[in-house]
Amino acid sequence: MDLNLLISLDALLAERNVTKAAARLNISQPALSAQLAKLRVLFDDPLLLPADRGRGMIPTSRALSLQAPLRSALGKLDAVVQEQLGFDPKTSDRRFQIALGDNATQVIGLPLVTLISQKGGPGIRAAFSSPSYELNAKRMEEEEIDLLIDVLPTLPGNMKMRVLLEEPFVMAQRKNHPRGQTELGLDDYCELRHVIVAPEHEGIGGFMDAYLTKLGRKREIGLKVPQFLMVPEILLTTDFVCTLPRSLLHQFEHHFDVFDLPFQTDNFVLAMAWHPRIHADPGVRWLRDLVTQTTDRANAGPG
Repeated sequence: MDLNLLISLDALLAERNVTKAAARLNISQPALSAQLAKLRVLFDDPLLLPADRGRGMIPTSRALSLQAPLRSALGKLDAVVQEQLGFDPKTSDRRFQIALGDNATQVIGLPLVTLISQKGGPGIRAAFSSPSYELNAKRMEEEEIDLLIDVLPTLPGNMKMRVLLEEPFVMAQRKNHPRGQTELGLDDYCELRHVIVAPEHEGIGGFMDAYLTKLGRKREIGLKVPQFLMVPEILLTTDFVCTLPRSLLHQFEHHFDVFDLPFQTDNFVLAMAWHPRIHADPGVRWLRDLVTQTTDRANAGPG
């Protein structure tokens, strides 16, 4: 069995399209078609059949049974090779794929870019993307993501994982807010007008509302935005308030008054996840260490 044939089969099963798989492998389409013919003989199975409408290919049951163990075996082999080759961030030309949730982008994004620039050489490149709850595990399995950083409940349970930051939620209001600076009570909290951060496809409601519902209470939600990036300016120019993790306010601390919530909630937990296949990859280990350094600073707070 030629190892190159297995690599080609892995690409074919991932893309389910000869043209796309050939481009992924950087070989010609006729060369990949010839390899597929050899694979069909070796496995005594068609492996991939043309789709009914001519769009892509459909894997056979035998091919589907091969996909996961083949991906795992090739991943382990790659990890062994990478570990033996070592990793020098000053000379490497690695390109890291990092998926960051909205909160993670605010807490980690800029510090991580700074550290990569300081400690990596000119060949190191990084690409940030937004995570997708439904596709995270698939993207990590198919090597589209090296590292996923997001709130703990959204991370796939079958990945390696490390908690980066854990802290309580607080409520923020602008300086000189008409409510004043008295202790925040439950009645006050519910009567204030809140801006919440939630994905566009979700309805008007946030993480805190489940806790309030259990208490038989309801808050006034006046505005929903898709990203935290909009929140500071909204708070500065209106009487809206917002409930959020304390670490998101570090760079704006002089502009807002912050109050403990008048009810109990779970803590905000930020974590990073990576596929077990690349656990020993020295490049990814280097990247994970940089991420840990950024959150060590966030845990330490301002100054």
